[in-house]
Amino acid sequence: MGSYLLKRLISNVLLVAIAASMAYFLAATSLNPRAKYEGRQPPVAEAVVDGLLDDYNLNDKTPVFERYVTWVSGVVQGDLGRTWEGKEVNGEMGRRIGVSLRLLLIGTIVGSGIGVAVGAYAAVRQYTISDRVIGVTSFVIMAIPVFVIATMLTIAAVGLNGALGFTLLEYTGEYTPGLSGWEQFTSRLNHLILPTISLCLGQIAFYSRIQRNMMLDVLGQDFVRTARAKGLSRRKALFKHALRTALIPAATYFAFAFGTLLTGAIFTEKIFGWHGMGAWLVDSIQQNDTNAVAAVSLFAAVCVLVAGLLSDLAVAALDPRVRVS
Repeated sequence: MGSYLLKRLISNVLLVAIAASMAYFLAATSLNPRAKYEGRQPPVAEAVVDGLLDDYNLNDKTPVFERYVTWVSGVVQGDLGRTWEGKEVNGEMGRRIGVSLRLLLIGTIVGSGIGVAVGAYAAVRQYTISDRVIGVTSFVIMAIPVFVIATMLTIAAVGLNGALGFTLLEYTGEYTPGLSGWEQFTSRLNHLILPTISLCLGQIAFYSRIQRNMMLDVLGQDFVRTARAKGLSRRKALFKHALRTALIPAATYFAFAFGTLLTGAIFTEKIFGWHGMGAWLVDSIQQNDTNAVAAVSLFAAVCVLVAGLLSDLAVAALDPRVRVS
């Protein structure tokens, strides 16, 4: 097991390095931090701008490869550089990672878990009314963009709060300012409800379709019929043999879905007023902030790395055919 995980870790780290490097080169060649200093009154001297950009490793007059080497040297030492305003990327990133992970972790775990359960149930109840309802509902949800779902949830919360005459569901921000202790904790939970639902719905719909198809393939296999013929109850045969085998593709997909979920979180964070990594990415692109964009890309790549390792562990645990030394 140790050798297997070490090989996977090395390959994943290399992929993270390649993805982060490509993201940096793309940001460094397409964004223009110098534009943030142009058009000011009174005008800022070009020498002053060059000095500031040199300090932040953002000067477009410096060869891009030289800037890349400087950036990598800092990353290796745990320094992600500075924004175009001179703020440390590390501090801003640390705060925003906590915000995003609350959404990503809960949304992914809850959404994928419910989706797998719903998909397995639909497969066992194939062609029944419940199976058809689950299928139609899943396709409808997948056809609706994330930002539309988030907007609809916001409108529904506003209408519900207005009808009740008090705020039952919070729909903007991470928490209500001025609270402390237990009240702040409950406030954070309340503010988390709608963004989590927004992320979960798409995950539930997608995983339910994957799991249903995989479960149907497994239910017709010989090892499931053999388990039943040996006297194993239907419930045990489904959970111990069929579901365990059908979970392998879902576990593999999880590694890729977790990192790309950041894209969905961008819309969710912007609509619900959460200041996480997704909202920071949009703001950084608008502000031509190369180092911040590279930091968000690195975060997404690390998310895929961690999820990939978890996926490898899950596959090794679920699939007895996997042989590790």
